[in-house]
Amino acid sequence: MKKPTYGENLFAWLLAGFFVVGGTLNIFASPDIVADYQRWGYPPRFHYLTGALEWLAAVLIAAPMTRYVGSLLAGGIMISAAATVVLNGEHDHAIAPLIVLALVAVNAWVTRRRAQTKGFSPKG
Repeated sequence: MKKPTYGENLFAWLLAGFFVVGGTLNIFASPDIVADYQRWGYPPRFHYLTGALEWLAAVLIAAPMTRYVGSLLAGGIMISAAATVVLNGEHDHAIAPLIVLALVAVNAWVTRRRAQTKGFSPKG
């Protein structure tokens, strides 16, 4: 695998930053966010699981060797977020997770293509 370019790393780190912020907002949820989870039918404290998964996705995306797996996890999180709001009739709120899903898909695609090139390097 060829070493990721500066631009590829920057894109991934910005994406990871988004998931750090999202995870932090879920783990240290405001009463409004907790009320959203309750309204959507999730069990109490589910926002902690969501936040932890977002943090895990951020860590995995930040490292070149785990970036693809992190992108898959992040994609699952965004699909779940979009599905949650759509199934609860909040269609306008699906726009942001779908945009992030598209960015995650680009990151996964770029990472996968780079991994398929000749010359694997464990340093990423």
